[in-house]
Amino acid sequence: MRISDRLIPAALFTVGLGLVSAFGFEGTGTRDGMAPAAAVDTVPRSAAPAAALVPPMAIPNVSGGPTGSANAALPAARPVTRSLTPTHPLTPGEAFLSGTQALRAGDTKAGIHALEYAAENGHALAEWKLGRMYADGDQVGRDDVRAFDYFQDIVDNHSDDTLGTPQARFIANAYVALGGYFLNGIANSPVKPDPLRARDLYAYAASYFGDAEAQYRLGRMLLEGQGGPRDPWQAGRWLKLSADKGHYQAQALLGITMFRGDGIPRQAPRGLMYLTIARDAAPQDKSVADLQAWAFAHASDDERAMALSFLEGWLKGRRD
Repeated sequence: MRISDRLIPAALFTVGLGLVSAFGFEGTGTRDGMAPAAAVDTVPRSAAPAAALVPPMAIPNVSGGPTGSANAALPAARPVTRSLTPTHPLTPGEAFLSGTQALRAGDTKAGIHALEYAAENGHALAEWKLGRMYADGDQVGRDDVRAFDYFQDIVDNHSDDTLGTPQARFIANAYVALGGYFLNGIANSPVKPDPLRARDLYAYAASYFGDAEAQYRLGRMLLEGQGGPRDPWQAGRWLKLSADKGHYQAQALLGITMFRGDGIPRQAPRGLMYLTIARDAAPQDKSVADLQAWAFAHASDDERAMALSFLEGWLKGRRD
């Protein structure tokens, strides 16, 4: 069911999404108007008590292990690679192109050989491609330790690459992937759960690269108190940045947090708006649909009417 079918037909007009003015989400500082990454570890401010509303289900938890620095002494391992012996010297870029073409042609062995040569010579996209292949088990056996090594090497050597370059979003993705490994650890390996390090990695990718997935994951950790103090206000700021970029999980989590008033003043109309947007963006996700239905059922007529007004503004802004 589309958004317009759920409420009433929208009479599209611009309404500012005044979340930040409502409870102070905007700030000054680095990319996306956010404070520097260090600011996310501040002790949360007191806020109005949450409404005594508990939905029948919640957004699934991203589980993590105990906090600490168990991985502080991990060696900066690089993946084992082989030397490519072409008939003429290849640049890392040429090797990367050769590798990707071989993979598309179905020659996995030659493709990996060429990508390893490019990665060994510092080509970030080759390292990312190999990392994703081993993380996903794509054309190779899944090997999280090898994937971890490739992502770690990207983070170690490309953290200050220029924004706006073609490889910037892949570097941000490496931060997110590495953060996931530190959040949960890798079984039967030296990589142990380290939520503090995961939170730092998400914070850097969220602030420097403005990555929507990193912003969502950082907001979630702040909301749940993983890897540091719980801070619903900072969580809301990061979730809003991600939600406004179209990340449906951030929209759903922000929406239910606002609707319930979980650590922030309750704003049911805004919350219902974000939940409706998330539901429409991911109709296959039953958990989001259930949350939206619960919020709609518990909203007053006035709250539903205000949510519609905010929704019309959102849709108008997206079409302009």
